[in-house]
Amino acid sequence: MLISNRTLQIEVPEAKHGLRLPIDIFLRSLAADCTEQSIGVILSGMGSDGTLGLCAIKEQGGLALVQEPVSAKFDSMPKSVIAAGYADIVAPAEEIPARIIDFLGYAAPRWKTEQGERDNEQGNFEKITAILKAKTRHDFSLYKPTSVYRRIERRMGIHKLASIADYARLLAKNPQEVELLFKELLIGVTSFFRDAAMWDDLKNEALPRILANYPEGGSLRAWSCGCSTGEEAYSLAMLFREALDQIPQSVNYSLQIFATDLDVDAIEKARRGIYPARIEADVSPERLRRFFAKEGSSYRICKEIREQVTFAQQNAIMDPPFTKLDILICRNLLIYLSTNLQKQLLPLFHYSLKPGGLLFLGSAETIGSQVDLFDVATLKSKLFWRKPTLFRNWAISFPTSLTHTQPASTYQESLMLKAADNLQPLADALILQHFSLPTVLVNDQGDIIYISGRTGKYLEPAAGKANLNIFAMIRGDLQYKLGNAFNQALQQTEPVTVRGDLAEEDSKVKTVDITILKLETPEALRGMVMIAFKEVVLPHKVKRRRAGTLPESAQVEELEQELLKAREEPRTTSEEMQTSQEELKSTNEELQSTNEELQSTNEELTTSKEEMQSMNEELQSVNAEQSARLDDYLLASNDMENLLNSTEIVTIFLDNDLQVRRFTSGANRLFKLIPGDVGRPLTDIVSNLDYPQLYDHVQDVLRRLISVENQVPTLDGRRFLVRIMPYRTMDKMINGVVITCNDITAARQVEDELRAEIDRLKGQGSS
Repeated sequence: MLISNRTLQIEVPEAKHGLRLPIDIFLRSLAADCTEQSIGVILSGMGSDGTLGLCAIKEQGGLALVQEPVSAKFDSMPKSVIAAGYADIVAPAEEIPARIIDFLGYAAPRWKTEQGERDNEQGNFEKITAILKAKTRHDFSLYKPTSVYRRIERRMGIHKLASIADYARLLAKNPQEVELLFKELLIGVTSFFRDAAMWDDLKNEALPRILANYPEGGSLRAWSCGCSTGEEAYSLAMLFREALDQIPQSVNYSLQIFATDLDVDAIEKARRGIYPARIEADVSPERLRRFFAKEGSSYRICKEIREQVTFAQQNAIMDPPFTKLDILICRNLLIYLSTNLQKQLLPLFHYSLKPGGLLFLGSAETIGSQVDLFDVATLKSKLFWRKPTLFRNWAISFPTSLTHTQPASTYQESLMLKAADNLQPLADALILQHFSLPTVLVNDQGDIIYISGRTGKYLEPAAGKANLNIFAMIRGDLQYKLGNAFNQALQQTEPVTVRGDLAEEDSKVKTVDITILKLETPEALRGMVMIAFKEVVLPHKVKRRRAGTLPESAQVEELEQELLKAREEPRTTSEEMQTSQEELKSTNEELQSTNEELQSTNEELTTSKEEMQSMNEELQSVNAEQSARLDDYLLASNDMENLLNSTEIVTIFLDNDLQVRRFTSGANRLFKLIPGDVGRPLTDIVSNLDYPQLYDHVQDVLRRLISVENQVPTLDGRRFLVRIMPYRTMDKMINGVVITCNDITAARQVEDELRAEIDRLKGQGSS
């Protein structure tokens, strides 16, 4: 049952091995056909069918709902989805229709949002990416905006929010929602041998060519970038083992796979290597038998494959890459990144690969315009061979150049967002406390953040492009006074007050006192500057001069004052420039010193690298020795296990606290023992032996270090020879007790019969 072109269709299923998962198939087709408008609901049911289908819906930005397991008659399917982390809403079945209607009421209008409307929301989008970067240290502004928007809008629908600004405010106040959105953006759909035809090309064409580059054998290196829960890395390891089956056994090859992902939880699942039974739909029965071990309803990857893969958390955009690689798998990661970032990552992948190395991309990914870096390996698959291109130094953008790309405006937005809710009451309270005057709140660069009172007499917009800087908006002669006083106020904690004249339209001159205070408290306003304006009434204020309105002496005096002011301003400016120059010289010297220290550190790191390489070789030698010892230990353990089982003597090992440490097969016929009883006291175990003194004798053996031997009957008529001995280690230390039970029922029966025959013969002789 499929969905195609918004139509329900019925098709004959393909004959394939393993499980048939019709719900997964249906939901996957729904996700591909309806993308972000798809909605999947998992109700009561057995098994795990539907889990991967909901994962596909979430990858497309759709909605995943699950019935509350407590209310389900069969809770296996709901629990499987919840355990995988794919459930957006968990609710009783009767509440799910209302939750869907609520979601559609908020999400459906946004599905029709035009790109122009989204451009108008760019500011709030940048706030959201800034919050994510601050909390997770990952910059989603480098991702394709449409992909990120789709997941943001889905979260908005779940929270019944109509605007992206409301969602930005929710993120700022709710750290848990930040984590949920981060997980939402990292959601990855993967499976074993996904796009099977491409993996067949890798096995049949690419791997033989790579192995041919090492005719004498050798160690190959591979990197699975964005490995999610590890299926693709393990798939490569399995294909490699199968490829080795086609070459002579005399040639020794090994493969080391580095598998990385940004999601810590996904890496932990990959390390465990345990997968649900639904992998039977993707893995052939032959591979299941060879590379997996069945554990209950799950499959565990075998030791041979697990040891080939090393998992680690890594951000491919920001962290250094792995190098000297033969194979690089990066599937379904590039499709989420912006075009510019793809153009930076592909040269980095080229640099990471050896000459002739292989790049394996996803079915919807291409190398774009980077045709001078890679050759197409096959026409239909996404396999590409590395070309021996010579790069210029600037052609490769290493991860250090991909980090810290957040523009200054975004940083300022994040600062403003941090104090957005408390800025107005804090500023108003501070202004009332200090001035109760027309006041302006600015940052240390003079950018206006908050205005209180009527400041139009002192500030006016500057001509040209809008500029909310105090130095561009201050009126008249106050500009010169403000500049010097502002710099002085930044250097001290006390307020600075200067007086200036301000001409009005009626030719009158007003005297204005400007008070500037650098703020230290409260914490949200620290580093900002408060500027207050106050008019001063002088008793003999003169009008601005006009021909014939002032006495000649007064005119001369005013001209002299203006001349002195004009001379003072260049002098002050020159002093400030000299001070700045000295500071720059000092900064330059510090940078030169820092550069020398960095060069020295680089040399030390180079030396440390060589030492680490030497240490790594030593560790490899130690590891080889430990592996040999482990093999010897496993062989001895297997021999001991077979020896104990072949003697048919029931043996129980107790520790010093008389708790069960180990027992042989057959012990359950005398003691009600199961594997889970390891660690339980002996007194808690029900015994079939008629031996009430057993526990006392065990304590006596442990206390006196002697051996005790008794013939003990059982409740069903058998007899056993029970020996209790101290457990001695190789270094002659006592570390518990050993109890052995040897079945002597047949021997005792023969003995009884012989005694009866002897008694009978004695009786005949005496008669």
